[in-house]
Amino acid sequence: MAVQSKPTPIGPWGRATAGAAGAVFANALVYPLDLVKTKLQVQVKQTDSNKAHSDEPHYMSTWDAISRISAAEGLMGLYGGMSGALIGVASTNFAYFYWYSVVRVLYIKYNKAAGQPSTVVELSLGAFAGALAQLFTIPVAVITTRQQTQKKEDRKGLFETAREVIEGEDGITGLWRGLKASLVLVVNPAITYGAYERLKTVLFPGKTSLKPWEAFLLGAMSKSLATIVTQPLIVAKVGLQSRPPAVRQGKPFKSFIEVMQFIVENEGALSLFKGMGPQILKGLLVQGILMMTKERVELLFVLFIRYLRTMRSQQLTRTAAAAVKLALPMTLK
Repeated sequence: MAVQSKPTPIGPWGRATAGAAGAVFANALVYPLDLVKTKLQVQVKQTDSNKAHSDEPHYMSTWDAISRISAAEGLMGLYGGMSGALIGVASTNFAYFYWYSVVRVLYIKYNKAAGQPSTVVELSLGAFAGALAQLFTIPVAVITTRQQTQKKEDRKGLFETAREVIEGEDGITGLWRGLKASLVLVVNPAITYGAYERLKTVLFPGKTSLKPWEAFLLGAMSKSLATIVTQPLIVAKVGLQSRPPAVRQGKPFKSFIEVMQFIVENEGALSLFKGMGPQILKGLLVQGILMMTKERVELLFVLFIRYLRTMRSQQLTRTAAAAVKLALPMTLK
């Protein structure tokens, strides 16, 4: 019976690079949905009392937002703030997959129980990795949210928007607005990747490399579940990081609980789920494409490492053969 070769490890850096590459590719493809869901989540339901306070456009649906933004600003209006957003998703996903790989390997190494981690452990490892990632990357998310909610005539670059945030009443700590909500929201990637790993073992047991459609299916299913569970917190986080609604006359929110109370009092409890359509659609597409791309990039890493090992082995073989060839005539004398 042939001996089965051991899987080639690519390490945390390889997995982090693959995750970041997949995230950038996926988010670039569906960025207009990201922009639209942000605008839908920060807008306040129009009433006779608050119409006078705001000249912001009010969108009735995802398609209404897409058509009106493209009509007012052209097609490029749907890509406002994309550079900052892609930097954000690259850094966040690199940090997440790096720390997730590290803590998962350490857990398996030092845990004496046999087999793969349980669902609860997977969720806990994902939450811990997500918290570490958020601490380092949330400033980019704050800047991106500000860019996405700016009017066309007020739109600034990445550094100008960062300066605007710092010059606000919170100072430099304004770059970490929504940190508490973000730390609570680590349950989103925790549920996503915990569910992904669990569904992978249930639906495709024993497979170390998934086909593109299999990775897409698992990614889409796991992200949809996580989004439904955490949507109110997502809406609250966006409200914290964007400019306050006109009806508040420039007064920023102090906590995500305050955002949620404001939404419930002014728009009703169901508005905690506003922007749900594009949020789920964007999450489904992004996570599906992300995991599909990540699996392919990881496979490329594995093939590249094997190639380098083969080349090194062949080089050592040629070196040894050359040494033997040189030594043989001397031993025969």
